[in-house]
Amino acid sequence: MTRGPSDSGPQGAAARRGSMDATTAPHRIPPQMPQYGEANHIFELMQAMWLAKHLSTNLLSVESLIAKEYSPLAADARMHYQKFKMVPDMLLIRLMQERLKEEDCVRRGWILDGIPETREQALTIQTLGISPRHVIVLSAPDTVLIERNLGKRIDPQTGEIYHTTFDWPPESEIQNRLMVPAGIFEGETARKLLEYHRNIVRILPSYPKILKVISADQPCVDVFYQALTYVQTSHRSNAPFTPRVLLCGPVGSGKSLQAALLAQKYGLINVCCGQLLKEAVADKSKYSDLIQPFFEKEIAVPDNIIMKVLKQRLDQQDCVERGWVLHGFPRDLDQAHLMDNLGYKPNRVFFLNVPFDSVIERLSLRRTDPITGERYHLMYKPPPTIEVQARLLQNPKDSEEQIKLKMDLFYRNSAELEQFYGDAITLNGDQDPYTVFEYIESGIINRLPKKVP
Repeated sequence: MTRGPSDSGPQGAAARRGSMDATTAPHRIPPQMPQYGEANHIFELMQAMWLAKHLSTNLLSVESLIAKEYSPLAADARMHYQKFKMVPDMLLIRLMQERLKEEDCVRRGWILDGIPETREQALTIQTLGISPRHVIVLSAPDTVLIERNLGKRIDPQTGEIYHTTFDWPPESEIQNRLMVPAGIFEGETARKLLEYHRNIVRILPSYPKILKVISADQPCVDVFYQALTYVQTSHRSNAPFTPRVLLCGPVGSGKSLQAALLAQKYGLINVCCGQLLKEAVADKSKYSDLIQPFFEKEIAVPDNIIMKVLKQRLDQQDCVERGWVLHGFPRDLDQAHLMDNLGYKPNRVFFLNVPFDSVIERLSLRRTDPITGERYHLMYKPPPTIEVQARLLQNPKDSEEQIKLKMDLFYRNSAELEQFYGDAITLNGDQDPYTVFEYIESGIINRLPKKVP
């Protein structure tokens, strides 16, 4: 199953992804999975493993779940499996639920192989709120599946699995010592297929609008690309999503205020990249010594250091569960690629456009009282007395020359950023901030408009 689930072959596979776009994050496939796959419907699991590798998501099966270390549930499941060669449904589903709540599954998604095996399991999974986005059934004639199963051979010395037709070893020494795996005979295979057919017709109605049947009686590569094409499609859904919002705009465009308003109303985590770097230094974090020299020299912190600090924050559970609104990064195409390659993909991007004159008015008239620390604006929040006004100071960063440099830098890179984030929404930021917020809010709660080529 994908999201959610992708059922495959006689057993079915389930895969869930938070988003189905491919990333370069490392996939996690337990080392025992290849042997298990070859011993248990190798063809179907091969497809699930390829999908997991290509989509950089997590491949989960009954075997990998019960093999999990440091889990009392997994230990209980192993005990049941050793004694009875099966795991009770509720124990298995609780173990699966525990695994799917872990950070890598929440962020990168998952593929389930062999779960659910019965309608009861499917209904229980749905009741717990585990809903797949895609379900794939790999279908092949029973005669083909029996031939595949009966052709398996195992090397007793290495544990490697071979096949008399599809994967025969060239070395005669290995050929001579191959053995038929235990439990591989025609009667047992036919019994398992009969059980599968009884269950699958009751499972499939649970996933009426997200199901695709793919013929497995064709080359593996063809099956894989059909499955990949399907899981990369997006189904229409009215379900809420976890916002990952990126606000882009020149200095003085109001990104910080809009981020604060979104955080306040929707509980998103307000992630200001510049503030993160300052906090990392102030808190004497592990990145403090890396950042401090650049602060002292008043030069830009390198992208790789920024990304380490940003990754540490976005990986925290509150960002994963509640969503985030990011501003101050990325500022150019290289930074956008860096963030994208690490798997941090905003699902809403807004560009706030503000004319140069308006930005100058907003920033160059800002002043600070050095005695009280109070901040003023000569137009919007003037000082109360002439005495206070006389002692106000301007931050050198608010000079017209500095503002112009920052504006030029932003608009030099903004075109490439807008092209990179193809679904980005461009807004007029030169209006009342609460009007801007209403437009941003509308862009978050409504579907993205389709762009006409």
